[in-house]
Amino acid sequence: MRSDRIRATFFDFFGGLDHLERPPGPLVTDERGLLFTNAGMVQFKPFFMGLSRPPHPRLMTAQRCVRTVDIDRIGLTDRHGTGFEMLGNFAFADYFKRESMAWALELLTDGFGLERDRLWMTVLRGDEESVDLWRGLGVPAERIQRLGPDDNFWSMDMPGPSGPTSEIFYDRGPAVGRDGGPAVDSERFVELWNLVFMQYERGRSDDEILGDLPGRHIDTGLGLDRLAMVLQGVDNLQSIDVVTPTLRAVREATGRDDEPAAHRLVTDHVRTAVVLIAAGVRPGNEGRGYVVRRLLRRAVRRLVLLGVDEPVLGPVADSVTGVLAGETREVVEREERAFRRTLRAGNRLLDTALSQGPLGGATVFKLHDTYGFPVDLTVEIAREHGVSVDTDGFARLMREHRERSRATRQ
Repeated sequence: MRSDRIRATFFDFFGGLDHLERPPGPLVTDERGLLFTNAGMVQFKPFFMGLSRPPHPRLMTAQRCVRTVDIDRIGLTDRHGTGFEMLGNFAFADYFKRESMAWALELLTDGFGLERDRLWMTVLRGDEESVDLWRGLGVPAERIQRLGPDDNFWSMDMPGPSGPTSEIFYDRGPAVGRDGGPAVDSERFVELWNLVFMQYERGRSDDEILGDLPGRHIDTGLGLDRLAMVLQGVDNLQSIDVVTPTLRAVREATGRDDEPAAHRLVTDHVRTAVVLIAAGVRPGNEGRGYVVRRLLRRAVRRLVLLGVDEPVLGPVADSVTGVLAGETREVVEREERAFRRTLRAGNRLLDTALSQGPLGGATVFKLHDTYGFPVDLTVEIAREHGVSVDTDGFARLMREHRERSRATRQ
């Protein structure tokens, strides 16, 4: 099933259950503390908090999201991506656990044709109500696992709405990994859908619950990319229909097909960077701009390691579906050319330093200040060589540099 059909099936199902479709929220959010929209519920935070009324008690969206918390795992796992699309159904003081569980199970099996006996559920340890509800829907007890709050409690990682979750996983089979459910192997048992029972107001951490929200709400997120991976019978997120053109462009750029993890990393990073550039973000040294810069620099470095010595990311950027070319391509090409110059200059110093043992703070600072070598890239390269880095020393030198700069301006 193609991605556009997955989206249409989702909307048809929940539209038939009186959910009003809303446009996706902006990828560059106004929410303080968030660089980018990382979940479908972000635009609805005021509704969950009782600060304003939703246009309808039941809503649904298809939201493009960006998360970079797992950036080091891209290409190494099947299921991670920095950019993805999340399908969500939401209820504000309307239905709650029973309905959201029943409808998710119905849509996955009857709507998308997944085998019921390959679905596993997780719940927050101590939430026996959810266990009983799943069992009442015919899910065997042995396919319901109780996990801790790191897995089954959701918040925005900031003060705001939060609540326990129940997640739905699909068993991809013994060829992928070990048996034992999602508690044992999250590659074989891939998470598809997160049902959040939004009922608490979170403080400064997930351990600080300030009280109940004005109502009990539902916030769900079905990963379209992961569901497409399962329904299309491909091995990873970068091989689904909407991403394949970019993966193909990367392979053409390298002229080789023997480094799948590297190709997938470049595909993921360029695709997300292009989407962010199209949303108005430009590469820079801080905040959102640094995310774009970091993604493109990681992609360029991987291309260099593959033996690609000339700029090639322009055509790769053009391959990203749903994004217009033109200025976006120009930004990518300009950033690639600049960073290739940085790499050529900085690599000589870095190679010499790595051969001499641990990297001192002064060396890391010189790479950053003189050659524009980002510290996170230095750390990443050093880790690949098994060499430690004095990041504390670098941070101290950076503070001293900034203090001198402020004094000079005054």
